[in-house]
Amino acid sequence: MADLQDDLHTAAEVGRADEPYPQEAVVVGPEEYRPVSDPDDAPLDRARAVLAAHPVCDGYSGLPWTLRGLPWYDLDLGESAVDADLPRLRKGQVGAVFWSLHLPDGHDAGRALTTTLEQLDLAQRVAAHEAGLRPARTAGEVVDARNCGRVAVLFGPAGAPALGDSLSVLRSLHALGVRVLTLTGTSWAGPAGLTRFGEEVVREMNRLGMVADLSYASASTIRRTLVVSKAPVLFTRSGARDLRPHPANLPDDLLAAVGEAKGLCLVPLTAEQAGPTVRDVADHLDHVRTVAGPDCVGLSGTYDTGGAHPQELRDPSCYPRLIAELLRRGWEESDVALLTWGNVQRVLRASAFTAHLARERRKPSTATITTLDG
Repeated sequence: MADLQDDLHTAAEVGRADEPYPQEAVVVGPEEYRPVSDPDDAPLDRARAVLAAHPVCDGYSGLPWTLRGLPWYDLDLGESAVDADLPRLRKGQVGAVFWSLHLPDGHDAGRALTTTLEQLDLAQRVAAHEAGLRPARTAGEVVDARNCGRVAVLFGPAGAPALGDSLSVLRSLHALGVRVLTLTGTSWAGPAGLTRFGEEVVREMNRLGMVADLSYASASTIRRTLVVSKAPVLFTRSGARDLRPHPANLPDDLLAAVGEAKGLCLVPLTAEQAGPTVRDVADHLDHVRTVAGPDCVGLSGTYDTGGAHPQELRDPSCYPRLIAELLRRGWEESDVALLTWGNVQRVLRASAFTAHLARERRKPSTATITTLDG
């Protein structure tokens, strides 16, 4: 039913439209949320009230790889060996999370597809059997999970090396539920930018409804993908390079380009990329919002990846502290709602709308890297 509802939107909403995309309502009882306008209310109470109606959609979690190394775990009751178990997700008012299928640095490239599928198999089994989770593939299914009191789990990003330069594998990964692919680490998406085959990968992703992740991609790849893709792109782990020099952070000219293309930059809550305090993370969110626009900034917890986090944001239960800091800085509650929930929903819906139109005019691509790149 969620997929059918997605298809009922008008064609004018498809692709990179200038008009705002409709936001999905989250069903909450009156005791859960009330508009807060009293300036004397504590920012933390205001933060929890906003999150009750507009929960966090966390753009990146390394949990699948972490779970591979555990002999036993119980995410629903609580698990000290991970950052993002269900009690902490609920306390942080997280409504959805993307589970990364990335492989660690130095992993055998020849086993990229096999290891990606092993992670996906584990992720699907965990998401389907833990009582507080529910797998999701569409924006509608994300909302359905939230309205049932579950945390929606979306699968991806996966790494482009898993494709093995095959569009057939791309289609198979999409059929298995992968919804985000990171365009790095291949000959067709490298320092020189997208090759002809790389552009065909992006077009096929548009036809399928798979979102391109450009964190850690070269500037040339980013700029060309913004031109080729008819659907919004994601940066699952990128802050502002003007505030903190890091290879995955974006300079202002690229942030502005992302804003023009209606893409989405998800700021990571890591000390390495954003800084050691909650104020540093808020500085990045302020900067991205100013340069790219309030429709183009989101949150990426980056928990269970082995990275260090600001002390005040040590796990997902601390999300209200970050939102409270933004409210202290004068963020409107409507902009916070976009940051936590609305912007990711827009990208998911825009990707589905674009795919709906693309499938009407484009058959599955039979191109190969040999025929296009020689």
